[in-house]
Amino acid sequence: MKRSRTEVIIAILKAAKEEACKTRLMYTVNMNLASFNKYLRELTERGLIAIVNDSPDKMMYKTTERGKNLLQLLEEAEKFVSL
Repeated sequence: MKRSRTEVIIAILKAAKEEACKTRLMYTVNMNLASFNKYLRELTERGLIAIVNDSPDKMMYKTTERGKNLLQLLEEAEKFVSL
């Protein structure tokens, strides 16, 4: 079954609550590289995920406070919709 855009965003924001590299996040949310890169770029540009370690060998990502707030709202909305 195909996940909705909201479900994918929730999964990425949850996975990035703990600092992680792109590969770990991609495997955690079970996505292919092209799709994952699109979502990660958008979430980063919107300030929902931040690059916390910009070393050339391994960039690390983490959900920002703004991202955590959105995650909480999306999870509450998802519960409401599933009633």
